Amino acid sequence: MPRWSVHLSPNWFALRVLSNREKLVASTLHDKGYTEFLPLYRKLSRWSDRNKRLDLPLFPGYVFTHFDPDHRLPILMTPGVVHILGFCGKPEPIPEEEIAALQRLVDSNLPIVPWPFLQLGERIIVEQGPLAGLEGVLTGIKNPYRLVASINLLQRSVAVEIDRGCVRPLRPAVRRLAMSA
Repeated sequence: MPRWSVHLSPNWFALRVLSNREKLVASTLHDKGYTEFLPLYRKLSRWSDRNKRLDLPLFPGYVFTHFDPDHRLPILMTPGVVHILGFCGKPEPIPEEEIAALQRLVDSNLPIVPWPFLQLGERIIVEQGPLAGLEGVLTGIKNPYRLVASINLLQRSVAVEIDRGCVRPLRPAVRRLAMSA
């Protein structure tokens, strides 16, 4: 249940935060009375002498929170906050249903992991299997587990079905949201 105060609005916003400061920012926002959401996933880390379970941010470098965009200075003054995501200097709200779906996913206790965001037409590289090292273009998504990629071979296209887990974007995705003050 959200904690509401005079600083809050019904909209969620994404904050870009310093690397490895997500938990500190979320805790500080909570202490200031803001409703914050930091989705975490559990990873088993194997060290030379032991295994350890770590809770890591599902979206490294981001924390979600409610606040009044007309009164964003307290948010920006929070240690670790870099900027608020938005367009043309104005914070852009995140649809409630997207955050609710993400919260439901995290609360389900099902195993979740970060996954690269792939778009049709994006250049990809195959990382595993017999086609490892080949570059191509994502031309379709057959189901949640299969991709159709056009592999550039001899300047001709050949379509092949590839497991989603075997590919990654060739270049980092272009950020669609600009900084907001």
